[in-house]
Amino acid sequence: MSVYPQLISGTLSQLPLTKRLQTRTVINNLADGSSIKLADIYGGSTGWRLEYAGLTDAETASLRQFFESCEGSLNGFTFVDPAGNLLAWSEDLTHSVWQPGALLTVTGGVADPLGGQQGFSLANAGAAAQGISQTLNVPGGYVYSFSVYAQASAPASVMLSIGNQSRTAAIGPSWARVSFTTSGDPAATSIPLAIQCDPGAIAVFGPQVEAQPAASSYKRSSTGGVYPNARFQDDAFPCTSTAPNRNSVTVNIFYANHL
Repeated sequence: MSVYPQLISGTLSQLPLTKRLQTRTVINNLADGSSIKLADIYGGSTGWRLEYAGLTDAETASLRQFFESCEGSLNGFTFVDPAGNLLAWSEDLTHSVWQPGALLTVTGGVADPLGGQQGFSLANAGAAAQGISQTLNVPGGYVYSFSVYAQASAPASVMLSIGNQSRTAAIGPSWARVSFTTSGDPAATSIPLAIQCDPGAIAVFGPQVEAQPAASSYKRSSTGGVYPNARFQDDAFPCTSTAPNRNSVTVNIFYANHL
């Protein structure tokens, strides 16, 4: 499956960015006048309107070439949500999408920095670092920002890993948001992301991955922000040249659960 290209800046979009969510409810009207309503999980769709300004000729050519390779709306591609958290179940580290180390105990119900109880304790009973990871089916060569809130009752450290690259940061009794930005192997079609800690216990909250050079405000996620069969909504590629080596482009993308 082909993947939507990042810009030279390491982003997928510019502001303003419009994201639209549509859901569908199936209603069965019964003979006695009553009705049964059920959410149709396969009838929903998500759409994005990406408005680019000041694109270089090279960036414009890259987008145009990708659009033509998809033959407009005919063929699907993997789209990474520029307005979402790519990780699934960011507030349930016990979910099966997360893989903890053999000697790592993950416990929920910890007070978080936003005033809730959605934090998690990571208790490492081993003699070496242990971690919890999630693998995303995304292009390895993108620029990614991985962030998490972390704290520990005594001075400790937390390590964030993107593929085979990592960053270690010191943490203490106050919640601190740690972030790490890098890009990986351009040939890779998936990338593992991990939070690791040394022997002992730390608390974490709100892991987030975004396909951009820096972390934005935390976004709670459930299904994650990777859409493996998105499509262009249009069969035309509108482009306006506004100055030498400066172009404006508008792209409409949609993803339907049933396609």
